[in-house]
Parts: sequence; C-alpha cells; structure tokens
Amino acid sequence: MLTSILTLIVDTIASVLGGVLLLRFWMQVVRVRPPTTLGQFIFQLTDWLVRPLRRLLPGVGGYDWASLIGAILIIVLSIAINLAIASRFAPEFLVVLSLLRFFEWIFYGFIGLLIIEAIFSWVNPHAPLAPFIRALNDPLLRPLRRIVPLVGNIDLSPLVALILLQIAMMVTRAVITSLL
Repeated sequence: MLTSILTLIVDTIASVLGGVLLLRFWMQVVRVRPPTTLGQFIFQLTDWLVRPLRRLLPGVGGYDWASLIGAILIIVLSIAINLAIASRFAPEFLVVLSLLRFFEWIFYGFIGLLIIEAIFSWVNPHAPLAPFIRALNDPLLRPLRRIVPLVGNIDLSPLVALILLQIAMMVTRAVITSLL
C-alpha cells in the first residue's frame, strides 16, 4: 500500500509539472500568450527548470526546446523513481515507459484542451480563458473543420479530434509496448 501511495504522489507531481512544461512548449509553438494569472502560474512553476536548460538548449526555430526537454526529464525522473519504488529498475523499462508516458501526456493534454473548449462553448463562450484555449486547439481543429461539415450549425470537429487522438494513443501504446 505504501508503494501505491508513493507512486501516486510521484505521478501527481510529475504530471502537473510535466503537463505545464508541455503546455509552455505548445504555447510557444502556437504563438499564443496566456492570460496574466495563468501565465504567472506557468512561468513561476517551471522557470526553475527551464531557465538553466535554456543555457544549454537555446531556442532554435522559434521553439522553446528547454520546456520540451524539461518535460522529458521530469518523465524520465518520475519513471525512474516509480521503478525504484517498485524494486524493478531496469534501463530498458525506463526508456520504454518514459517514451510511453511522454506520448500519453501529449495525447491526454490535447484531449483535455478539447474538453475544456467544449465546456466553454456550452457554459460561457465569452469566458476570459476561452480565446486562449481556442487558440491552443486551433492547429488540431482547423484541418478537421475543412473536412467535417457542420451538422445543424454544430461543429463536430472536436468530437472527431477526440476519437482520432484516442485511436492515435491506442496505436502508439501498442507500438511502444511491443518494444518490451
């Protein structure tokens, strides 16, 4: 039971920190500024890791590689701690499970953003955070909106995106676990 509790704590801390680092990277890719309070939270939570990494990995091509590498380091560290807690540490498990966790976080992050946008569209489409979330989802939804027609003035592209993300996650999980 203690093992499960420690694993839960490590996974929770790593998920929050890694998710925020991936969000920071994605904001740079999409070129969107977060609302002030959210931006302060994101930068205060991650600057301790991103700033030193920027000295080693400057932004190339306009991307914040330090945030992405920081997320990967958090993943590897959390998986290593979890394997050590379970007394099953092995380098091959570390690499495969870290790769799996990295893609899961990306897919779950996009799924979460899509769900948040859907909730905003139903509850309060003019919420201060709504344009920010919309801008983060736009690169995913724009290509689908060209293909998926409106049905009774309802945009089904977020639903199609959710299904495609889940399929991609299943395929990725199957490919990565076959490496074990």
